[in-house]
Formats: sequence, C-alpha cells, structure tokens
Amino acid sequence: MLAAVGSRAVGLVEGFGNVGYFLADSVRALPDFRTWGRLTLLQMRRLGVDSLPIALFIAAFTGIVLALLASYVLTGAVPLYLVGTLVGKTVMMELGPVLTGLALAGRVGANIAAELGTMKVTEQVDALETLAYNPYSYLVIPRVLAGTVMFPVVVAFAMAMGVFTGWLGATTLLPISSAAFMRGLRLFFVPFDVQYGLIKSASFGFVITLVGCFLGLGTRGGAEGVGKATTRTVVYSAEMILVLDAYWAVVLLLGFKGPA
Repeated sequence: MLAAVGSRAVGLVEGFGNVGYFLADSVRALPDFRTWGRLTLLQMRRLGVDSLPIALFIAAFTGIVLALLASYVLTGAVPLYLVGTLVGKTVMMELGPVLTGLALAGRVGANIAAELGTMKVTEQVDALETLAYNPYSYLVIPRVLAGTVMFPVVVAFAMAMGVFTGWLGATTLLPISSAAFMRGLRLFFVPFDVQYGLIKSASFGFVITLVGCFLGLGTRGGAEGVGKATTRTVVYSAEMILVLDAYWAVVLLLGFKGPA
C-alpha cells in the first residue's frame, strides 16, 4: 500500500516537472519567429476557420432550446420579453463559450494530440531536430497561438448564431414579437457580456492546444500510446475548461456591479 502511494506521488511530481520543462522549452522557442511565424496562419485556418461549422451547428440549436426553456420558466406574472434577456445573457456569457470549447476540445485537442503523437512514435519529431528545427517553435507555438487567437473568433460567430436562432425560435414558436424579444435582449445588455465570453474562450483555446501539444509530444508506445494520448487530451481539456469557467466567474463577476 505504501509503495503504491509512493509510486503515485512520485509520478505526480514527475508529471508536474515534465509540464514545467515543456513550458520552459516553449517559452525559449518564442524568439524563433522565422519558424513559427509562417506556420501560424496555416494553423489559424485549420484550428479556427475549419471549426466554424461545428460551432455554428451547436450554437444554432442551443439558441432555439434556450428560447423554449425560457418560455417554460417565465410563465405567469413574468413578462415574456425577458426571453430575449435570458437567451442573450446565457449564450454570450456561458453556453456559447463553454459548449463551443467542449466541442473544440474534441475536434482540435484530439486532432493535435493524434497528429503530434503519431509524429513522435514514428520519429518524425527526431527528424525535425536532425534538420536543425526546434520542435517547439515548429509544432507547439503555431498551434497554441492559433488556438488562443482563433477561439474567440469562433465563439463570437457562435454567439451571434445562438442569439439569432433564439430570436427565430422565440418569434416562430412562441407568442412573442420581434420587438418584444429585442426589448428583452437590450434591457440588461452591457458590452461586458461579450468581453467576458471572449476572455473565457481565449483561455479555453490556450489550454486545449497546450494540453494537446504536451500530451502529443509525450506519447509513448506506438499506436496504443497515440490513442491514450488523444483520449487523455479530450478529458483533461474538458476538465480544464470547467475549472477555467469557474475561475473567470469568480475573478470577473464577483466585483462587477452591472450597468449604471
């Protein structure tokens, strides 16, 4: 029993040490702009533009469901125009960034881990070093920067789609007019709502790509190791998204007083 506990403790400390080395090597690769600069635009298209369809699909149905749920909750004495308020606030501040982040953890994070893991077990990473390329500036930095920059862009489109389909669902399926929905949408809206969602999404993009790169480059054991790294990337990324979601709520919302 003591041996098992000690082994797990040593493994945990070793894991934190590997993360520290990985981050240090990534920071040291930043000055190599000639390598990662030309690759970042390609990764921005792959990680951002190519992720738009799934993000818009999720946001579209999220907006419709939110409108219907709001009408179910806001019954009786509560005016129906508050459907617009609930849809706007929820899509912009919570469900838009979080659901999109969870979906992209599967699409982007798993893709990065599988790609880099395959390169690692087939010794392509070693070949890069042989050719005098820094693997961190060639593989890690472009992906992390692209994810951090493009995730807020993708989430912004998802926010717009969610609000649009919420309006469409409310005016089509509920006894509420467009003017009433827009009244509720504007009633408590502040620019901070959008800023809050975009800040969260940038942190999600950073974490998802960083976890994918770390686990991908740490892959061992052939095809089985690639599969394990991919699965762990999705799980760890989802966990980190939820932790960051709570963190930003505490940091940014507790002291926020709302519109004057």
